[in-house]
Amino acid sequence: MARFTKVLVANRGEIAVRIFRTLRELGIGAVAVYSDADRGRLHTRVADEAYRIGPGPADESYLRIDVLVETALKAGAEAVHPGYGFLAENADFARAVEEAGLTWIGPPPEAIELMGSKTEARATMAAAGVPIIPGATDPVRAVDEVVAIGEQIGYPLIIKAAAGGGGKGMELVADPSEAPRAFEAAQRQGLKYFADDAVYVERYLENPRHVEAQVLADAHGNVLFLGERDCTIQRRHQKLVEETPSPAVGPELRELIGEIAVNATRAAGYRSAGTIEGLLTADGEYFFMEMNTRIQVEHTVTELVTGLDLVREQVLIAQGEPLSVRQEDVTLRGHAIECRINAEDVGKGFLPAPGLITAYEEPSGPGIRVDSGVRSGDEISGLYDPMIAKLIVHDTNRETARRRMLRALEEFRIEGPPTLIGFHAALLSAPCFVEGGTCHGLVDSEELAQRAEEMTELFSHQATTVARSADGAQTRERVVSVEVDGRSFDVRLHATEPPWAALGRRRRERAAAGAGNGSGSVASPMQGTVLKVLVGDGDAVAAGDVICVIEAMKMENEIAAPVDGVVTELGVASGQGVTTGQLICVVAAAE
Repeated sequence: MARFTKVLVANRGEIAVRIFRTLRELGIGAVAVYSDADRGRLHTRVADEAYRIGPGPADESYLRIDVLVETALKAGAEAVHPGYGFLAENADFARAVEEAGLTWIGPPPEAIELMGSKTEARATMAAAGVPIIPGATDPVRAVDEVVAIGEQIGYPLIIKAAAGGGGKGMELVADPSEAPRAFEAAQRQGLKYFADDAVYVERYLENPRHVEAQVLADAHGNVLFLGERDCTIQRRHQKLVEETPSPAVGPELRELIGEIAVNATRAAGYRSAGTIEGLLTADGEYFFMEMNTRIQVEHTVTELVTGLDLVREQVLIAQGEPLSVRQEDVTLRGHAIECRINAEDVGKGFLPAPGLITAYEEPSGPGIRVDSGVRSGDEISGLYDPMIAKLIVHDTNRETARRRMLRALEEFRIEGPPTLIGFHAALLSAPCFVEGGTCHGLVDSEELAQRAEEMTELFSHQATTVARSADGAQTRERVVSVEVDGRSFDVRLHATEPPWAALGRRRRERAAAGAGNGSGSVASPMQGTVLKVLVGDGDAVAAGDVICVIEAMKMENEIAAPVDGVVTELGVASGQGVTTGQLICVVAAAE
């Protein structure tokens, strides 16, 4: 069997670094690609070779099929690994790679295409006897069809992009009045993220668990089930914490989920690593939701409990080799938890928070793994996903793993942009998480946001306060460690703040005053692109009505009216870029 000597990874950041490490262990040369925005980033340093994939918009560089294939050929690579995201589930990219005489480290294009159409996937699974969530198996083309399905199977419903994935293109419909908005939003997101505005409708299951199954399949007819992962804790359909095994799954249910996963994998004609996404009801019913035809972000927890390197298995399968283990050899040992450390501001509704990382120190010790693609001095760009790192822990049981994660979170030092470190510490300390519950409604609660802020303060490695001296000047108090006669002491230093700090403080104070004076000024809370404006000058709005939708770091954010009133001074339009603090409009309060 032909073995690869060089592989190009068509991705960036932590997943590129993670794949390069396995390639190095296999003695395979690693080729990186980078956009102009990623010049000099960690993944380009870890690889053996790195190639620029420009010119052009940096946010589109990793989507240029022709350039990526041409670069792989120029570098002398025999194969391409897509990672996850970007073109990882793009059948056209897989075909282009194969047509160029290269090997695609992933499933066959036909399987990607089949599972990429959620409606075709649902029909295929139903025909194979795999249980699917009640709803449509064909795309819906009009709002009336959504309403008709709701009358047939009941509300609430969820509208999903037929070509969707990764939590994008999903809109909840609580009653018929919400159908027009949700239908338009799901279509818009499907077209933007997946170049396909087809959508379908399912019954929305109330407070289920999101339980997925990891599978491996080779070209020799072998399919393995590597256990389940519980990804229930999410926000806006974006996973935040993943763990294995699921606290809600016992041996009998695990066997059932494994049987469903293997049957689904065979029905898809699948090869490589894949994930069967499913929903588990409180009554123990398990439904197929979709199949992700790529390595998952959370593959790490499965690796820790099985001892298998899933990327290595992908490479060996692509080389034509059979799976390295049999089903009877698969044993799940202990418990693993993953927390996604994103650059997001919990206090502002998890808004993406791009910025410069001024300090970065990873935790370490027994049972701790960090997958990251950044270093101190790197900038989290608004062009890409806001993930900074994945923090993963493993221990003998769930409770000891939870405590280990809390210790690791406390040790993780990231300065610069706000992160989810404090949020995760607060979440893992919550009684519902300790008890293994779904924590439904907790993620968005004010209570958890407050606790997250307290944990962030507690974990601060450099206490900084601002005081006013007798002459009115601002001073900063800083705690530093010093050593005297071999003993360490914490010493408080007071220094006059630099001029730029005063300017920044006054700007924040003005912004806060403007937000709280009842004027109704609506400013952009982030840097991004306006996708849609829903109002015009002179329109009457109520507090909470959506003014516009802004995309930042691949997430849509609805900007709402702060008060009842009339829209004036509208200053944005669809397709326009906005900066943090830029005026969107003023809502003149109703008399």
